[in-house]
Amino acid sequence: MSASIGIVDAVREQARRRPDAPAIRFEGRETSFADFDRLSSQAAQALRAAGVKAGERVGVLAKGTDDFFVLWFGALKIGACLCPVNWRLAPPEIAFVLKDAGCRVLVCGAEYAQVVEGLAAECGLTTIVQFEPVHPSWPDFRGWIAGQSAQDPGHAARADDDVIQLYTSGTTGLPKGVQLTEGNYAALRRSAEAGWGNFDEGAPVLVAMPLFHVAGANMGLLSLVQGAIAVVLREAAPPAILEALAAQRIRHAFLVPALINMILQMPEVETADVSSLQGIYYGASPISDEVLLRAQKRFVGARFVQLYGLTETIGCGTWLPPEAHDPARGKLRACGVPSPEIELRIRTPDGREAGVGEVGEIEIRSACVMKGYWNRPDATAEAIDAEGWFRTGDAGYHDADGFVFLHDRVKDMIVSGGENVYPAEVENALFSHPAVADAAVIGVPDEKWGEAVKAVVVLRSGMEADAAELIAHCRERIAGYKAPKSVDFVDVLPRNPSGKVLRRELRAPYWAGRERQVG
Repeated sequence: MSASIGIVDAVREQARRRPDAPAIRFEGRETSFADFDRLSSQAAQALRAAGVKAGERVGVLAKGTDDFFVLWFGALKIGACLCPVNWRLAPPEIAFVLKDAGCRVLVCGAEYAQVVEGLAAECGLTTIVQFEPVHPSWPDFRGWIAGQSAQDPGHAARADDDVIQLYTSGTTGLPKGVQLTEGNYAALRRSAEAGWGNFDEGAPVLVAMPLFHVAGANMGLLSLVQGAIAVVLREAAPPAILEALAAQRIRHAFLVPALINMILQMPEVETADVSSLQGIYYGASPISDEVLLRAQKRFVGARFVQLYGLTETIGCGTWLPPEAHDPARGKLRACGVPSPEIELRIRTPDGREAGVGEVGEIEIRSACVMKGYWNRPDATAEAIDAEGWFRTGDAGYHDADGFVFLHDRVKDMIVSGGENVYPAEVENALFSHPAVADAAVIGVPDEKWGEAVKAVVVLRSGMEADAAELIAHCRERIAGYKAPKSVDFVDVLPRNPSGKVLRRELRAPYWAGRERQVG
């Protein structure tokens, strides 16, 4: 289906052409395109009856559910914007997001009813609906929309209409609302369909990532507008993912590297039927060569595609195509070449365009780049220059073939004795040790060098390794100044819902009480 057709129009067309074809599956419930179109129209009418107007934000605080998409498309049918809230936030952070977005209507999952009850008055919520009926005073979602007309309100979408507002993880400062528009999604669809993400009608597509994350929202939306089947999981638990891959005959799945690593360590992965997999898309955090090679060996029938992007670029940036996953080509550590629809450049700190092999900050210009940060004109101007270039905050370089290699966040770079050390490079060396299950690298204070490289490591179950062994292992693979000077062993690494290691949390104990957080 042409990417020139609007988001809602694409699903309307599926309902017209293929009314009985399955659109979405969730925990044994299957919804056809005709029913999805009808339910989303009823949701639109319910939102309108609750006083929601075009341009207003509708809050949702819930784990994965098919009704998330019914609600989203209902909001779009009246020109409203969905605002999913990160359910891992603390109550004061949830309240901040709801107030910042101006949400008056909130739909919540059963797990968060108590939290919502406690902050409803503070946030000025006028209507609270629940996906599962647990609170005696709030209507359940299906019952709330059931009495409404199934007449489609027929809102005519414009390219600059905000369709979803996703909040940044807020690893520094307060979270910022990223405004993603109808035009952004049109560009995403053109990019996906010209490159990595052309899903066949009727193909089961796994929607496992949290729906407040751009990857989760995108996989569900791309599946629906292309006429595939969105198979939604409540949460991204490795056993549930592995079960769905087999039982639902999944053809396409997006998984973050941490999940791929955990799935590969499950004994059941050796016997699970994953023969239906045609495409595995991964990104959101670096992957080690070792994990990637093991995944390719186990999921031998699938095309592997790495995707690099940010919430602010609707997840678009670069893609590493399947053919580049041949180790003989030497591109396994690349994040790829610019995706269709993307202009990309790398700028050095002094403003020059970086040469081959020269590290600088990655910048992106595209119709995929967000409209801006909600009510943050200064932050928007700082992130996007007058020519439309978005500063990603990621450090990388390109090789002579135009492949981009991502080092790490600019702010995560460690400066030790005047040398720049990028954590991902050290982590890649650590992951090649057979006893290492997970690893993160941070800079800690050092009187001599300013910062010293520290590794925080999770060992595989039943395996052993000490600090000296891991340090020696790294020194055989990377320059001595990059190798860890010390190693801490932990049971699990702190990660945000997109799979990124929370380095600030790891760094905090070592930098406590210091005025500057760099060496």
